[in-house]
Amino acid sequence: MSIYDFSFKDINGKDVSVSDFKEQVILIVNTASKCGFTPQYEGLEKLYKEYKDQGLVVIGFPCNQFAEQEPGSNIEVEEFCKIRYGVSFPLSEKIEVRGENIDPIFEYLTDNTSFEGFGKGIKAIGLGLALKKKYKEEYSDNSIKWNFTKFLIDRGGNIIGRYEPTATPESMEPIINKYLKK
Repeated sequence: MSIYDFSFKDINGKDVSVSDFKEQVILIVNTASKCGFTPQYEGLEKLYKEYKDQGLVVIGFPCNQFAEQEPGSNIEVEEFCKIRYGVSFPLSEKIEVRGENIDPIFEYLTDNTSFEGFGKGIKAIGLGLALKKKYKEEYSDNSIKWNFTKFLIDRGGNIIGRYEPTATPESMEPIINKYLKK
């Protein structure tokens, strides 16, 4: 099984196969419009604009599972992203990224990567402590813990890495560049 075996509905309900993005570097992100990490849309769009002609695609998957930070309809999500952040990269319909109704793409991604924590720094430590309290024993599993978890896929469909919300799009640029040149 590979990432290319999956499909999703875009923000307008059209079926999209991940195989449409073969030979590209893919950055998959679960997103939300009312989150402290929402400004990452700006960095994601910047990466997309800068590198799309070299083979990068960013795909945002809006999700309302974390503190109900994506409450709007698909139309409202799309309008917010375009108006507030100029988002031009593909967005999916709202999905679930953990739990009983997890989207198959995110089930595949979390089954094939490890949650390593949120890193260092005050924001990372604070987020980690809050989510340890919320998820208890589930904190140690590989499920998505919060909005703006990112997965980078190489041109061959291999998962390069998982990046937690505290990893900014800008911090990922060197590794994206490396895989665009391969």
